[in-house]
Amino acid sequence: MAAFLEPDPYILFLTGAGFLIALVAWLPLALKRLPLSLPIVCISLGAALFSLPQVTLVPSPLIYPEVTERFTEFVVIIALMGAGLKIDRIFGMRRWQVSWRLILITLPLSILAITALAAGWMGLPWAVALLLGAALAPTDPVLASDVQVGPPRTGEEDEVRFGLTSEAGMNDGAAFPFVHLAIALTLAASSGEPWALKWLGYNVLWEIGAGVLGGYLIGRAFGWVTFKIPAETKLVQTGDGLIALAATFVSYGLTEIIHSYGFLSVFVTALTFRHSHRAHDFHREMHDVTEQIERLAMMVLLLLFGGALAKGLLNALVWTDVVGAFVILLLIRPVAGLIGLLGLNTSWTERLTIAFFGIRGVGSIYYMAYGLNHMPAAGGDRLWAIVGLVVLVSVLMHGLTVTPAMRWLDRSHGRDPDAGAAAPPGLQGPGAKT
Repeated sequence: MAAFLEPDPYILFLTGAGFLIALVAWLPLALKRLPLSLPIVCISLGAALFSLPQVTLVPSPLIYPEVTERFTEFVVIIALMGAGLKIDRIFGMRRWQVSWRLILITLPLSILAITALAAGWMGLPWAVALLLGAALAPTDPVLASDVQVGPPRTGEEDEVRFGLTSEAGMNDGAAFPFVHLAIALTLAASSGEPWALKWLGYNVLWEIGAGVLGGYLIGRAFGWVTFKIPAETKLVQTGDGLIALAATFVSYGLTEIIHSYGFLSVFVTALTFRHSHRAHDFHREMHDVTEQIERLAMMVLLLLFGGALAKGLLNALVWTDVVGAFVILLLIRPVAGLIGLLGLNTSWTERLTIAFFGIRGVGSIYYMAYGLNHMPAAGGDRLWAIVGLVVLVSVLMHGLTVTPAMRWLDRSHGRDPDAGAAAPPGLQGPGAKT
């Protein structure tokens, strides 16, 4: 009887994994029309699970900093590949005007404002405040899936969804130089070594330039091997969407080997890969594989995040941090977003929606883990508490409003949110006629 009441931990793991995978497959359908999101459910389940007295594991980033960095890194690069593959819009300066505004204006303004808030209001050292600003400014490519475009060639690509998808794809790479700037300032304060030229030449010019070029070349190579080889050996004949996973790892790995921004490279690889044969159905298969892996990894990560919350991740907060978190989400991001979108040829409704839904999530966790793992910063418990609170509030606030907001936006544009989207007209580019 005792053996019956104490099952093998391995069997418990398999059972739990089965329930988890079932939830990953079913919950998005169940929540489609509800003002509730999958991340909210995942965090709630994690908090409940780790609150049980039988569960003694403490999944805190303070205890497992390297695991936190690597796991969040994995989830983000998978999400970036999926985001790049599902964008139908052909790359161009004018076509992507909303994206450039969000990256070149909104992101730096957000980092500057959050840094000033963290240093002036929260009392953090300037270098640490800059790290917090760089971590909390980017829109997350993982948790923002509910406000992103639909799968390839489904037509679910209005200006709001495109803007938020392309922003989430690019701003992780764009925020990385500021993380390195915070690290450089901290190290320079202790060693006295000059930092400006190295940061500008290496962390900005080289790492961005090499990341973009490397991502483009790898995307071209995968596109040629997949679609262009004049033989039965081209990869598209496999019908296996796991090729997208291969492209993700190759792109990230090779560009990181040459010390450039792998996040940026993966997104550029995905865009270039998609451009190699825009109209082919194989892009849908690759996107579906990356989306399934991303959702499963995201759900595990958010269960652990909920567990960290239940085990006291927010204990180090002071009242100024709580106020600051709401200022970041309710004031800094929306205002910076609206400033970046001034003059854009869209309605105020669309601009407000883009500005509001700057969701913070897995990317913020990664940047904080990376920064603290590479700089001798004190007060890591408080920094993690601030990031945890911002992510939690963002998940709740945006998760509860995203479904009614996007359905209202669809209706205001004459679209039925419950109807299947039509294929986008006028797909152009290589392979569009074949």
